[in-house]
Amino acid sequence: MTRVLVIGAGGVFGSRLVEGLLRDGFDVVVAGRDRARAEGVADWYGYELPEGRVGFAVLDTATLTAADLKATGATIVADMAGPFQGAQPTTARAAIEAGLHYVDLADGRDFVAAFPALDEAAKAAGVVALTGCSSTPALSNAVLDQLTEGWREVVSVEAAISPGARAPRGLSVMQAILSWLGRPVRVFEDGGWTTRPGWSGLYLRDFGVAGRRRVSLCETPDLDVFPARFAPRDRAMFLAGLEPWPAHLGAWVLGRLVQAFRFDPVALAKPLIAMSEWLSALGSDRGAMRVASLGVDADGRAVRGVWRLTAVEGQGPVTPTLPTLAAIRSIDAGRIAPGARACVGVLALEEITVDMAGLGLATESVTDRGAIFARAIGPAFDALPPPIRALHETPGRSLWRGRAMTEGAAGPLAAIIARIIGFPTAQADCAAEVSIDADGDRSEWRRRIGGHAFSSVLSHPREGGRVRERFGATAMDLRLTPEGERLVYSVEGWRLGPIPLPRFLAPSTRAHEQIDAEDRFVFDVEISMPLIGRLVRYRGWLVREV
Repeated sequence: MTRVLVIGAGGVFGSRLVEGLLRDGFDVVVAGRDRARAEGVADWYGYELPEGRVGFAVLDTATLTAADLKATGATIVADMAGPFQGAQPTTARAAIEAGLHYVDLADGRDFVAAFPALDEAAKAAGVVALTGCSSTPALSNAVLDQLTEGWREVVSVEAAISPGARAPRGLSVMQAILSWLGRPVRVFEDGGWTTRPGWSGLYLRDFGVAGRRRVSLCETPDLDVFPARFAPRDRAMFLAGLEPWPAHLGAWVLGRLVQAFRFDPVALAKPLIAMSEWLSALGSDRGAMRVASLGVDADGRAVRGVWRLTAVEGQGPVTPTLPTLAAIRSIDAGRIAPGARACVGVLALEEITVDMAGLGLATESVTDRGAIFARAIGPAFDALPPPIRALHETPGRSLWRGRAMTEGAAGPLAAIIARIIGFPTAQADCAAEVSIDADGDRSEWRRRIGGHAFSSVLSHPREGGRVRERFGATAMDLRLTPEGERLVYSVEGWRLGPIPLPRFLAPSTRAHEQIDAEDRFVFDVEISMPLIGRLVRYRGWLVREV
C-alpha cells in the first residue's frame, strides 16, 4: 500500500487530507517538529479511524534533508503546512532528491510561479512534483477548463472564495493574507497589466444558496495562471471575502490604512484571528466558491458560465484538500507524467469533485447567453440582422463610431433637463461614438454625440423583452420588440432609484434600430416628457472599431 507523508497533518487542511487518505486506503505518516505532538496526532487518527494505518515522524521543514524524507518510508510527500508566500521550495527539492513524488496546496503567487524551475530535476528523478493542489489554482482552473470548452474567445474570467464565518482561521492562513493586504497586486484588467491594492474593491457577487456577498481583490497564483492559460481579452480576477460582512469591511479598511501608512500588518495576525472569532456569530457558516467566465461560444454567440460550490456548516476547509487528494490518487495510478509544475490542466474537474457530495459540498453549473438583450428577447433575438445582434451581443468592451444628426430640446424646461442629463443640442451632422462595457449581467453605454457625453446602464433582463435602463438615479423599464428587421423600444414604466413613479408622468420614447443599405447599424431615438415635450432626438449609424 502506498504511504503518504503529510507535513502539517495537525493543521486545518492537513487533518482533512489525512482523513481523506485513510478513507481511500493509503498508509499515512504524520510529520511534525515536536515528537510528542506528532505522536499524539498519529494516535488520535489511529483511535478515530482504526482501520487506517498511521505512523509519525519528527521533521523540521527548515532543516530536513532528502535522507530524512526517505527514512519515513513514504513514496509521496504532501506539504500542507504553509505559509508559502515568500518561501523557497526546500521540501519539494528534498523530495525530488530523495526520489519521492511531491504535492502541496500552495496559494503563494511567487512560490507557484517559480516552481517550474524544479522541472528538469523532477524529470531526471522520474517523479511528479505538483504545486497549488488547492482551490487555487487547481480547482479554479479545472472549473474554467470545463466552462470554456469549445469557446472561440474568452473575454473575462473570475474566481471568488468566501469561507464560512466559523471556518477555522489558522495562523499561517492569516499571515498569508496580511502579507499582501493593501500592497500593490499585479492584475490583468481592461486588456492589459496594471497594479491595484490587495483587498481593494467591494464587489457584490451571487454565491447561489450561500447568498450575495462582498468580495475584494485577493493575490493568488490565478492572477498569473488565468491570463496565461485562457488569454482573456479584457480581464482576469481572483476575489475573496470574509463572513460576516463587518469582518470583510474591517479587512478592507485595514488594507486602506496599510496603503496610506505603509506598515506591515503581519504582526496583527493573532489579534485579528481572535477578533474574527468574536464576530463569527454574526455571519453565515456556509462556505462558498464561485467561478465565472464570459466569452464567445463555438456558434459565435456571447456566452457566460457560472459554477458555484456551497459547503454546509463546518465543511468548507475540506475543499482545498480535494485537489491534493485527487492528485495523490492520480500519481499513485501512474496517470501523471514526471516533472514539476503547477497543478493546472492536470486534473479533470470530475476527479476533484467525486467526493464532494459525501462531504457536505454541493455544486451547480449554469451556462447561458452572455447578452442581456438575447436573454430578454429570447429566440427572436437571433432573427434580427447581424449588425444589430453584434452591437448588443459583443461581450466585454467594444467601441462603435459613426455619424449622427440631432434635434435638441423642444422648450426651455426640456432644455434644462436635457442639459443635466448631457443630451446633445441640435446639429445637422456630427460625430457619434458609443463605448459599451457588457459583462453578461449589465451593459454600460457611454455615448458621445456631437461633443456631448451621456451614459446609461442597461440591466435586469426579463422574459418578454423587458430590460431596465438607468440614467443616474432615474431608470426606465423598457420593452424590446423585434418587428421584422427592426428592434423597437417602448417605455412601460419608470422609477427613482427603487421607487416606482406614476405611469402618466413617465418619459416616452420613439426608438428603433435597423440596418441601412451599407449593412450598418442604424439608430433613431426620441425621448420626451409629458407636458414638457421633446428632450432630444438623435439618429445615425455606427460601425465597430474595437
